[in-house]
Amino acid sequence: MSISWNMILGGFGLFVFGIKFMGDGLKSVAGEKLRYYIDKYTTKPVMALFVGALITLLIQSSSATTAITIGLVRAGLMKLEQAMGIVMGANIGTTVTAFMIGLKIEELALYFVFIGAMLLCFSGRKKIRYIGEIILGFGLLFYGLKIMGDALKDLMLLPEFSTMLDSMSDTPSLAMLAGTVLTAIIQSSSAMIGVIQKMYESGGMTLTVAIAFVLGSNIGTTITGILASIGGSVAAKRTACFNTVFNVIGTLIAMMLLVPFVGLVTKLSMLFNLEPMMQIAVAHICFNIFAILLFFPFLKWFSILIKKIIPGNDKETDDLNLEELETVALAHASPSNALSVATVAVLKMGDVVVATAKATKVFLNNKKAGSKDSDEIRQSESLINDLDHRVTNFLTKISREELTDNENAEINQDLQIVKNFERMGDISINLLEFFEMVKEDKVGFSEVALEEINSMFNIYFEMFEITMDIYKNKNYDRYDQLLEFEDVIDQIEYDSRNRHFSRMSDNLCNNAIAGSVFCDILGNLERMGDHCCNIAKYVLARKND
Repeated sequence: MSISWNMILGGFGLFVFGIKFMGDGLKSVAGEKLRYYIDKYTTKPVMALFVGALITLLIQSSSATTAITIGLVRAGLMKLEQAMGIVMGANIGTTVTAFMIGLKIEELALYFVFIGAMLLCFSGRKKIRYIGEIILGFGLLFYGLKIMGDALKDLMLLPEFSTMLDSMSDTPSLAMLAGTVLTAIIQSSSAMIGVIQKMYESGGMTLTVAIAFVLGSNIGTTITGILASIGGSVAAKRTACFNTVFNVIGTLIAMMLLVPFVGLVTKLSMLFNLEPMMQIAVAHICFNIFAILLFFPFLKWFSILIKKIIPGNDKETDDLNLEELETVALAHASPSNALSVATVAVLKMGDVVVATAKATKVFLNNKKAGSKDSDEIRQSESLINDLDHRVTNFLTKISREELTDNENAEINQDLQIVKNFERMGDISINLLEFFEMVKEDKVGFSEVALEEINSMFNIYFEMFEITMDIYKNKNYDRYDQLLEFEDVIDQIEYDSRNRHFSRMSDNLCNNAIAGSVFCDILGNLERMGDHCCNIAKYVLARKND
C-alpha cells in the first residue's frame, strides 16, 4: 500500500503553522497589553486562573502563556502563587483548540484562507492585517488538518501500525509515553491532540489509547516552560517546576483512573451524541478541570512543596506588585507614600535593565545562543517598556496632587531616570540585533574585537552599579568615580575604533558584517555609559536644589 507521506507531513506542517500564525496575529492585536493584563488582574489565585485561561484562549498556546509568566516571575514582577494560578488556567485555555477541531468546520477552511489572505494582502491598516493573520491562520489550521486526516486513513491499514496500536491498547502507559515524547519534540500539545483526534476519527485507535496519548501530551508541553526558566531566577525555576509537577501528578492520577475516566467520556458521548473528535476534546476538558479541582484548594501547600524542591533565596522576587502603583494613586494616598512606591518600581526597573544588558553580553559570547535566547532578551526589553509606561503614568497622577517643591523635584528626577532606563533597554536590543547579524554570518568577531566589546560591557556594568548606589543610597561621593569610568569607556571606544580602522586597512578583519557594525556597537555601549551619567546628574541636581 502506498502511503501519502507528503500529504501527512505537509498537512501537519500547515496545521502547526496555522496554530502559530493565528496565535501571532492575536498577540499582535493585543500587543503588549497581554503582559499588562496578566500582571494587573492576577493578584488573587482565582483571578489568575481566569486570566491564564483567557490569555491562552486568545493566543492558542499554553506554552506561550507559561513562558510569558515565567518572564514576569524571573524579572521579579510576579509572585509564585500568582504564576501557579496562571499555569493552571493556561491548561483550561488550551482545550479550546481541540474543541474547535471537534466542531468539524474544516469544510469551510478554504473560505477562511481566502478572507484572511485578502485582508492581509490588500489592507493598508496594520490592525486589519493582523486580523487577516488570525483568519488566515485559522483557515490553514483546519485545511492542514483535513489534508492530514484524509491521508492518515491509509496509514491505519498498515499491519505494522495496527500492531503498534494494539500493543498500546494492552499497555496504555506506552501511549502516554509516546504522547509525552512527541509533544516535547513539537512543543505543542494542541497540535499533538489535533493529530490524535484525526487518528481516532479514522478508527485507527481505541478511545483508551487516544486518551492516554492526550494525557501524555500534557506532560510533554511542560518542556517549553522548563527551557524558558533555564538560567533564570529561583522563582522562575519554581514556576516551571510547578507547571511540570501539576501536569505530571494530574496525568499519573488520571492514568490510574483511566478505566473509569474512559467510561465517563463514553457515557458523555452517548448522552450528548458526540462525534469522535469531540469525544477527545471533551476528554481533554474533563482532565484539565479534574486537575484544577485537585490542585487549586491546596495551592498554598504546593507552593511550600515547590520551594522545598527548589530551595534558595531570590533577590529578584522582592515584593513589587505593579497593581500597587495604581492602587496608591487612585486612593489618593499621601504623596510621600506614593513616591516611596515609585522608588521601589524605579529600582526594579533598574534590575530589569541591567539584567537585559547582561543577557545581551551572554548572547554575544555564547556560540550556541539562538532564537530562544534572543526572544528572552526581547521579552525583558518589553518588560522595561511596560514599566516605563506604568511608572510614568503613576508619577503623572501623583504630580496632580498638592506637592512640596521637594516632592515635585523627586517626581521630575524619577521621570528622567525611567526614560534613561527605557533608552538603555532600546540600546540592548540594538546590540542584540548587531550580534544576531554577526552570528548569522558564521565567522564572528576576532578575539581582539570581542575582548574590546566585553571590556566596554564590563565598564558599563561598573558604571550602572555606581549610578544605582548614588540613586538608592544617596552616595553622592561616588559621582567622581562614575566620571572616571566615563572617561575610561570613552577612551576605550576611541582606541578600539582606531585599532579597528587599522585592522581593516591591513586586511586583518575577515568578517565583512562584523567589521561594518563594530563601530556601531562601540557607539551604543558608550551611549549606555552616558545614560548612567545622565541619571546621576539628575540625582545630584535634586540634591543641590
